[in-house]
Amino acid sequence: MPSSHEQLLEQLDPAGTVLMTVECQNGVVGRDSALPELAAQARSSGALTHVARLVAAAHEAGVQVLHAVAERRPDGRGSNRNARLFRAAERLPVQQHSGTTAVRIAEPIEVADEDIVVRRLHGLSPIAGTEVDALLRNLGCRTLVVTGVSANVAVPNAVFDAVNLGYTAVVPTDAIAGVPPEYTLAMIRNTLALVATVTTTDEVLACWKRPRRVTRA
Repeated sequence: MPSSHEQLLEQLDPAGTVLMTVECQNGVVGRDSALPELAAQARSSGALTHVARLVAAAHEAGVQVLHAVAERRPDGRGSNRNARLFRAAERLPVQQHSGTTAVRIAEPIEVADEDIVVRRLHGLSPIAGTEVDALLRNLGCRTLVVTGVSANVAVPNAVFDAVNLGYTAVVPTDAIAGVPPEYTLAMIRNTLALVATVTTTDEVLACWKRPRRVTRA
Protein backbone atom coordinates (compact mmCIF):
# COMPACT_ATOMS: atom_id res chain seq x y z
CA MET A 1 0.00 0.00 0.00
CA PRO A 2 1.35 3.48 -0.82
CA SER A 3 2.03 5.81 2.11
CA SER A 4 -0.17 8.82 2.75
CA HIS A 5 2.72 11.01 1.58
CA GLU A 6 2.93 9.05 -1.67
CA GLN A 7 -0.81 9.44 -2.16
CA LEU A 8 -0.58 13.18 -1.53
CA LEU A 9 2.41 13.43 -3.87
CA GLU A 10 0.33 11.81 -6.61
CA GLN A 11 -2.70 14.01 -5.93
CA LEU A 12 -0.59 17.18 -6.01
CA ASP A 13 1.19 16.53 -9.30
CA PRO A 14 1.66 20.10 -10.61
CA ALA A 15 0.44 19.14 -14.08
CA GLY A 16 -3.04 18.35 -12.75
CA THR A 17 -3.34 20.64 -9.74
CA VAL A 18 -4.86 24.10 -9.27
CA LEU A 19 -4.49 26.14 -6.08
CA MET A 20 -7.56 28.21 -5.24
CA THR A 21 -7.60 31.11 -2.79
CA VAL A 22 -11.09 31.90 -1.54
CA GLU A 23 -12.05 35.50 -0.70
CA CYS A 24 -8.51 36.48 0.32
CA GLN A 25 -9.35 40.07 -0.49
CA ASN A 26 -8.76 43.33 1.35
CA GLY A 27 -12.40 43.83 2.30
CA VAL A 28 -12.53 40.40 3.95
CA VAL A 29 -9.09 39.63 5.42
CA GLY A 30 -7.29 42.96 4.96
CA ARG A 31 -6.47 45.60 7.56
CA ASP A 32 -9.70 47.50 6.79
CA SER A 33 -11.93 44.45 6.61
CA ALA A 34 -15.70 44.58 6.75
CA LEU A 35 -15.37 41.49 8.96
CA PRO A 36 -12.74 42.40 11.56
CA GLU A 37 -13.18 39.26 13.65
CA LEU A 38 -12.63 37.00 10.65
CA ALA A 39 -9.72 39.13 9.40
CA ALA A 40 -8.08 39.02 12.83
CA GLN A 41 -8.45 35.25 12.99
CA ALA A 42 -7.08 34.76 9.46
CA ARG A 43 -3.99 36.75 10.43
CA SER A 44 -3.42 35.66 14.03
CA SER A 45 -3.83 31.98 13.19
CA GLY A 46 -1.23 32.28 10.43
CA ALA A 47 -3.75 31.17 7.80
CA LEU A 48 -3.19 34.18 5.55
CA THR A 49 0.59 33.76 5.78
CA HIS A 50 0.23 30.09 4.88
CA VAL A 51 -1.93 30.98 1.87
CA ALA A 52 0.81 33.37 0.73
CA ARG A 53 3.44 30.62 1.15
CA LEU A 54 1.35 28.20 -0.89
CA VAL A 55 0.79 30.77 -3.66
CA ALA A 56 4.51 31.53 -3.85
CA ALA A 57 5.36 27.82 -3.98
CA ALA A 58 2.71 27.21 -6.63
CA HIS A 59 4.23 29.92 -8.80
CA GLU A 60 7.64 28.32 -8.44
CA ALA A 61 6.33 24.80 -9.09
CA GLY A 62 4.26 25.65 -12.15
CA VAL A 63 0.95 25.03 -10.36
CA GLN A 64 -1.88 27.20 -11.67
CA VAL A 65 -3.25 29.67 -9.10
CA LEU A 66 -6.87 30.82 -9.19
CA HIS A 67 -8.16 33.60 -6.91
CA ALA A 68 -11.91 33.51 -6.20
CA VAL A 69 -13.21 36.96 -5.26
CA ALA A 70 -16.68 37.90 -4.00
CA GLU A 71 -17.92 41.34 -4.97
CA ARG A 72 -21.06 43.29 -5.74
CA ARG A 73 -22.08 46.17 -7.94
CA PRO A 74 -22.62 49.50 -6.13
CA ASP A 75 -26.30 49.31 -7.13
CA GLY A 76 -26.54 45.70 -5.92
CA ARG A 77 -27.98 44.44 -9.20
CA GLY A 78 -27.78 40.67 -9.52
CA SER A 79 -26.71 40.11 -5.91
CA ASN A 80 -28.61 37.80 -3.58
CA ARG A 81 -30.94 39.02 -0.84
CA ASN A 82 -32.48 35.64 0.01
CA ALA A 83 -30.48 34.94 3.18
CA ARG A 84 -29.65 36.79 6.37
CA LEU A 85 -25.94 36.82 5.43
CA PHE A 86 -26.56 38.80 2.24
CA ARG A 87 -28.83 41.34 3.92
CA ALA A 88 -26.29 41.86 6.70
CA ALA A 89 -23.53 42.39 4.11
CA GLU A 90 -25.48 45.31 2.63
CA ARG A 91 -25.12 47.19 5.95
CA LEU A 92 -21.40 46.60 6.52
CA PRO A 93 -19.17 49.69 6.69
CA VAL A 94 -16.83 48.28 4.02
CA GLN A 95 -18.53 47.17 0.82
CA GLN A 96 -17.03 44.68 -1.64
CA HIS A 97 -17.75 46.89 -4.63
CA SER A 98 -16.34 45.96 -8.02
CA GLY A 99 -13.21 47.89 -8.93
CA THR A 100 -12.40 49.08 -5.39
CA THR A 101 -9.43 48.22 -3.18
CA ALA A 102 -11.75 46.03 -1.09
CA VAL A 103 -11.79 43.38 -3.82
CA ARG A 104 -8.05 43.34 -4.47
CA ILE A 105 -6.09 40.34 -3.22
CA ALA A 106 -4.76 41.07 0.26
CA GLU A 107 -1.12 41.19 1.29
CA PRO A 108 1.07 39.24 1.75
CA ILE A 109 -0.34 37.17 -1.15
CA GLU A 110 1.42 37.93 -4.43
CA VAL A 111 -0.62 37.79 -7.63
CA ALA A 112 1.37 36.75 -10.70
CA ASP A 113 0.54 37.57 -14.32
CA GLU A 114 -0.32 33.93 -14.97
CA ASP A 115 -2.82 33.76 -12.11
CA ILE A 116 -6.53 33.71 -12.91
CA VAL A 117 -8.93 35.89 -10.94
CA VAL A 118 -12.60 34.89 -10.98
CA ARG A 119 -15.07 37.44 -9.63
CA ARG A 120 -18.63 36.55 -8.69
CA LEU A 121 -21.55 38.88 -8.07
CA HIS A 122 -23.90 36.39 -6.47
CA GLY A 123 -24.22 33.33 -4.29
CA LEU A 124 -22.18 31.64 -1.60
CA SER A 125 -19.91 29.39 -3.62
CA PRO A 126 -16.65 30.24 -5.41
CA ILE A 127 -17.48 27.50 -7.94
CA ALA A 128 -21.22 26.97 -8.47
CA GLY A 129 -22.67 29.47 -10.91
CA THR A 130 -19.24 30.77 -11.96
CA GLU A 131 -16.83 29.95 -14.78
CA VAL A 132 -14.47 28.09 -12.44
CA ASP A 133 -15.47 24.55 -13.45
CA ALA A 134 -14.92 25.22 -17.16
CA LEU A 135 -11.59 26.89 -16.43
CA LEU A 136 -10.43 23.96 -14.29
CA ARG A 137 -11.34 21.45 -17.00
CA ASN A 138 -9.56 23.49 -19.67
CA LEU A 139 -6.49 23.59 -17.40
CA GLY A 140 -6.52 19.81 -17.05
CA CYS A 141 -7.18 20.04 -13.34
CA ARG A 142 -7.74 16.86 -11.36
CA THR A 143 -6.95 18.17 -7.86
CA LEU A 144 -8.15 21.44 -6.40
CA VAL A 145 -6.30 22.78 -3.36
CA VAL A 146 -8.73 24.98 -1.41
CA THR A 147 -7.44 27.77 0.86
CA GLY A 148 -8.76 30.98 2.37
CA VAL A 149 -11.97 32.00 4.14
CA SER A 150 -14.27 31.29 5.55
CA ALA A 151 -14.53 27.85 7.08
CA ASN A 152 -18.07 28.87 7.98
CA VAL A 153 -19.43 29.22 4.43
CA ALA A 154 -17.32 29.65 1.30
CA VAL A 155 -14.58 27.09 1.97
CA PRO A 156 -16.93 24.13 2.59
CA ASN A 157 -19.02 25.29 -0.38
CA ALA A 158 -15.93 25.14 -2.59
CA VAL A 159 -14.95 21.71 -1.30
CA PHE A 160 -18.42 20.22 -1.77
CA ASP A 161 -18.77 21.67 -5.26
CA ALA A 162 -15.31 20.44 -6.28
CA VAL A 163 -16.08 16.91 -5.08
CA ASN A 164 -19.51 16.90 -6.71
CA LEU A 165 -17.89 17.91 -10.00
CA GLY A 166 -15.41 15.05 -9.84
CA TYR A 167 -12.26 16.83 -8.60
CA THR A 168 -10.14 15.65 -5.71
CA ALA A 169 -10.22 18.34 -3.03
CA VAL A 170 -7.16 18.96 -0.84
CA VAL A 171 -7.43 21.29 2.16
CA PRO A 172 -4.31 22.52 4.00
CA THR A 173 -6.05 23.01 7.33
CA ASP A 174 -3.66 25.70 8.54
CA ALA A 175 -4.44 27.78 5.41
CA ILE A 176 -8.16 28.24 6.11
CA ALA A 177 -9.86 30.27 8.81
CA GLY A 178 -13.30 30.87 10.26
CA VAL A 179 -14.99 32.17 13.40
CA PRO A 180 -14.98 31.16 16.11
CA PRO A 181 -11.71 29.19 15.70
CA GLU A 182 -13.14 26.12 17.42
CA TYR A 183 -15.81 25.94 14.73
CA THR A 184 -13.10 25.68 12.08
CA LEU A 185 -11.59 22.71 13.91
CA ALA A 186 -14.99 21.04 14.17
CA MET A 187 -15.72 21.65 10.49
CA ILE A 188 -12.39 20.09 9.49
CA ARG A 189 -12.77 17.09 11.75
CA ASN A 190 -16.45 16.32 11.20
CA THR A 191 -17.09 17.46 7.65
CA LEU A 192 -14.12 18.31 5.44
CA ALA A 193 -12.13 15.23 6.48
CA LEU A 194 -14.97 13.08 5.14
CA VAL A 195 -14.83 14.45 1.61
CA ALA A 196 -11.37 15.99 1.12
CA THR A 197 -7.73 15.17 1.76
CA VAL A 198 -6.86 17.23 4.83
CA THR A 199 -3.21 18.11 5.17
CA THR A 200 -0.91 21.00 6.14
CA THR A 201 0.87 23.75 4.28
CA ASP A 202 4.26 22.18 4.98
CA GLU A 203 3.13 18.83 3.56
CA VAL A 204 1.91 20.50 0.38
CA LEU A 205 5.16 22.45 0.06
CA ALA A 206 7.15 19.24 0.49
CA CYS A 207 5.28 17.74 -2.46
CA TRP A 208 6.09 20.77 -4.62
CA LYS A 209 9.72 21.05 -3.51
CA ARG A 210 11.18 19.41 -6.62
CA PRO A 211 8.32 19.66 -9.08
CA ARG A 212 8.23 18.85 -12.72
CA ARG A 213 7.97 22.05 -14.75
CA VAL A 214 4.70 22.07 -16.64
CA THR A 215 3.50 23.99 -19.67
CA ARG A 216 -0.21 24.69 -19.86
CA ALA A 217 -1.95 25.27 -23.13
